[in-house]
Amino acid sequence: MISAKKIIPFFYLAMTFFIFSCGSNPYAKTNKMYKKQAKAYSKELQQLPTPENQKESALDYGDYWVGTTNFNLRKPNYVIIHHTAQDSVRQTLNTFTLPKTQVSSHYVISKNGEIYHMLNDYYRAWHGGVGKWGNNTDLNSSSLGIEIDNNGKEEFTEVQILSLIELLKEIKEKYNIPAENFIGHSDIAPARKVDPNANFPWEHLAQEGFGLWYDESEIEKLKLEAEFFKPNPLIIDLNSRLNTRIPFIDKLVFPEVIPAGFNVEKALRIIGYNTSDLQAAKAAFKLHFIQENLNQPFNSYDLKVLYHLHKKYL
Repeated sequence: MISAKKIIPFFYLAMTFFIFSCGSNPYAKTNKMYKKQAKAYSKELQQLPTPENQKESALDYGDYWVGTTNFNLRKPNYVIIHHTAQDSVRQTLNTFTLPKTQVSSHYVISKNGEIYHMLNDYYRAWHGGVGKWGNNTDLNSSSLGIEIDNNGKEEFTEVQILSLIELLKEIKEKYNIPAENFIGHSDIAPARKVDPNANFPWEHLAQEGFGLWYDESEIEKLKLEAEFFKPNPLIIDLNSRLNTRIPFIDKLVFPEVIPAGFNVEKALRIIGYNTSDLQAAKAAFKLHFIQENLNQPFNSYDLKVLYHLHKKYL
């Protein structure tokens, strides 16, 4: 008969092993599913376009297969930034590991700055949904998705942004992504999405080389036509001085005037916005670049920012 003294240590040893095995990685099961799916895609990529594999096709293939020697993997050319709109990073990780949700992202950044790399960069994540940027109507196929743990209303933590910037530096260098191709979910889907929220530091990211921004000093120089051409009691009557040289005229610096016919819709399209719903596109522009008075119509300052920015994208 086994004594209790021998059973108790064995029980504690078994419990310790059980706790350790369960706590080491709570996503071990879904990681296994990831590996299985990745292996299946790898096998699919290894299928060669040989005549044997083309027998069922009605196309007129050549007599023999010729494989090119010049190729590599396709790479991402955009980065789409999101907020999770969920209550915790654990909830988001669970959402992205449930097949029924049909949503995913390449990266998730927690409030304490931890980065979860959930999908190989060369795979297509399901993060953008239906959207458009310029003429690109399938952003999922050409972008990386980065989700930041945020319920949609709160401030982003300092360590989150620090981790994001370090991640973006690595991504930009690795894939040579242009600065203007770092955008938000609301930019590509203005009628559906509002992430990342108005607390997101787009200006700071632009200063680091991720996304474009405007120069405040240049905005101050701009004038709307209605502002510039208006009655001014200080205007000199030059008709009476046609034969007199006025020295200060040579030193005048005239502001750049935005014409009354400035086409807001065309400018938004030049930047990349889908203007099929013009009001939604204008709201998305304000969410990204103005970040205040979001429910108000465009004012003169908003128009100046748009005018200045659209020339950067030309």
